[in-house]
Amino acid sequence: MLGINPNSSIRPMPEKAKQPKRCAWAQTNALLTEYHDKEWGVPVHDDARLFEMLNLEGAQAGLSWLTILQKRENYRKAFDRFDAVKIAQYTAAKKAALLQDPGIVRNRLKVEAVVTNARAFLEVQRQFGSFDAYLWQFTGGKTARKTQGRAVGQQLSKELKKRGFKFVGGEICYAFMQAIGMVDDHSPGCFRGMARRK
Repeated sequence: MLGINPNSSIRPMPEKAKQPKRCAWAQTNALLTEYHDKEWGVPVHDDARLFEMLNLEGAQAGLSWLTILQKRENYRKAFDRFDAVKIAQYTAAKKAALLQDPGIVRNRLKVEAVVTNARAFLEVQRQFGSFDAYLWQFTGGKTARKTQGRAVGQQLSKELKKRGFKFVGGEICYAFMQAIGMVDDHSPGCFRGMARRK
């Protein structure tokens, strides 16, 4: 029987790296894990990104976020990288073409909503200087606690609807607020939660 030479260069196999604690939903799929770890809940203040996320959350209605995340790059290509100025000028022919695109959710109301939202978004920018300034006023310019989230989501939904936005119900707005960091909804102990990032 061969002995082990203590001077050998062979090293024992390292133990598997311990995984940080995450929100449960982020542990079900590698794409969701990456999204959770790098994006979800991080405060966003860029108007173009806010517009994109609002519309992607609307596209999710009745579907899973994973479905939309898997189609996100296709959405960016189909909708001119979510350039609201371009989208606001989409013709009936352009919208008809989008409904033939297998890379997005081919739902007429959802496609129409992106165009309608682009026009409403540009009007908000005109009135408030930026969509960011308009949105973040609902939480006083900072990330709200989880306990405040749903109430603020309902308020935001009501106000966005008044301004002509579509697919902005209370639950959609709440999910949007979670995604862009307007509310911290990470599970207790999650390494991405606000208390653990300070």
